[in-house]
Amino acid sequence: MQNNMKFALSVVAACVIAGGASAQNYPLPTPAQQAIVDKDTSRHFGDAPASAGPLATDLSPALEPAAIDKALRKVADWQLARSQPHWDRIWTSSVMYVGFLAASRATGDPKYRNAMAEMSQHFDWQLRSRLPNADDLSIGQVYLDFYQQEKRPSQMALTKAEMDDLLPLATLKPGDARIPWWWCDALFMAPPVWVKMYKITGERKYLDYVHTNWKRTYDALWDKEEHLYARDASYIGKREPNGKKIFWSRGEGWVMGGLALILDDIPQDDPQRAFYVQQLRDMSAKIASIQGPDGMWHAGLLDPASYPLPEVSGSSLFVYAMAYGVNRGILDGARYRPVIAKAWAGILKNVYADGRLGNIQQTGAEPAFYRPTSSYNYGVGAFMLAASELKTLAAGGKQ
Repeated sequence: MQNNMKFALSVVAACVIAGGASAQNYPLPTPAQQAIVDKDTSRHFGDAPASAGPLATDLSPALEPAAIDKALRKVADWQLARSQPHWDRIWTSSVMYVGFLAASRATGDPKYRNAMAEMSQHFDWQLRSRLPNADDLSIGQVYLDFYQQEKRPSQMALTKAEMDDLLPLATLKPGDARIPWWWCDALFMAPPVWVKMYKITGERKYLDYVHTNWKRTYDALWDKEEHLYARDASYIGKREPNGKKIFWSRGEGWVMGGLALILDDIPQDDPQRAFYVQQLRDMSAKIASIQGPDGMWHAGLLDPASYPLPEVSGSSLFVYAMAYGVNRGILDGARYRPVIAKAWAGILKNVYADGRLGNIQQTGAEPAFYRPTSSYNYGVGAFMLAASELKTLAAGGKQ
């Protein structure tokens, strides 16, 4: 990690940061990081061209439904056109799909949901793998959303069968001793599927699975001093160049986004509900306390100077989760609305004229370097979730 940092800092590109008013230096991806960018591009997750044209000048940061709707549609339409020829069931796409469902609900436009129906039917409502890990289960969020609306058994049968096979396993899979959700990203990918299945069936075993395994992940990765999650156990004790602990913006965003996705479906009288509410409060307080002057957060949360560019996927997930918390009365609106508004204004400065959403870090497990043009489907999914929840906030929220 630190060797990569030294190499990258020696290969500095001078250009205008997306959303910035003046030229600023930022490190280009290291060779190892560029290899990930190239692989992500080849798999149609997104890309990072040297130039992406001008930034958008037609978007307003006002927290007003019409302004939010305009930004949401602009980015969603750009992403939909790019992604439709390349549907797949990997987690990067499933995050985008959940965002499209939220965009359809928020805008009232059925085209995003219709595209998700087309995708689901194309894959015949099947998951990506047998005994799926959290990433491969994540597309089940989309399938179960359709089942909740349409009640067609084929929409949930295969997902339920896989989940029933996972229920008795105490580890990731036979022969693998790791806990099921051994990395913090998993808390966005899997728990919403399990909680939805509980909501659909009324069978407590699905909710108990979440309670048991989230707590195991918490015990393994939660930092009680920083109120943040280590990405996985291998990062505990690792340090940034400034000596601070490594906490990855998107990793924390996955956890906070996962909390927002499950809390509506956990009963108010569930004895474990208070644990998740407190997690959202603790993490939101920490994230708000380290917000940057531009409203954004960087790839390395506790060492933003080493990662000069803002990071949009993590920042969008933070906005989504905090707006959700304010809308449900979990977070204090007087405290968090200014944080949310400042962050949203910062995020919009990363939208290009054609609808591209930039400054999204490529796939990985830790803070890394990328170009301002860097755009990937999961980051757009996070943006769509944020914009959709912001529309609710702008309309007065809901309890």
